[in-house]
Amino acid sequence: MIWKPHVTVAAVIELNGRFLLVEEQTDDGILFNQPAGHLDPGESLIAAAVRETLEESAYHFVPEALVGIYQWHQPGRERTYLRFAFTGTITGNEPDRMLDEGILRTVWQTPEEMRLLQNRHRSPLVIQCMDDYLTGKRYPLTLLTHYA
Repeated sequence: MIWKPHVTVAAVIELNGRFLLVEEQTDDGILFNQPAGHLDPGESLIAAAVRETLEESAYHFVPEALVGIYQWHQPGRERTYLRFAFTGTITGNEPDRMLDEGILRTVWQTPEEMRLLQNRHRSPLVIQCMDDYLTGKRYPLTLLTHYA
């Protein structure tokens, strides 16, 4: 068996003290996550973050910085995730857009609300990414190089 991590991207978006999350149906029940998803073949990490945010939340996202890179092994499954979390701004919304399959709705939560619902997060990365954002962690997008 060849091992490879699941490469994912996530958008850590804060507006007026609230963070954008999606509520989604998963194999483990209905859980919260940042807009996030897998990197597609040939796609840059930045383009993946823009696409996944639109597909999962109907918001147009412009990444401005990398919050962090996270490695997480999902307990009970032979799955390791390598997550690239971005922050940036929202430039628009398509309220009538169909969301990705499994996405039930978008919600805006305060950090306190997120902490209260931590047992309903898709992974511990949801809180970790928010905490890193709140402590000011930002890395320039030039840190990433995409060879097309």
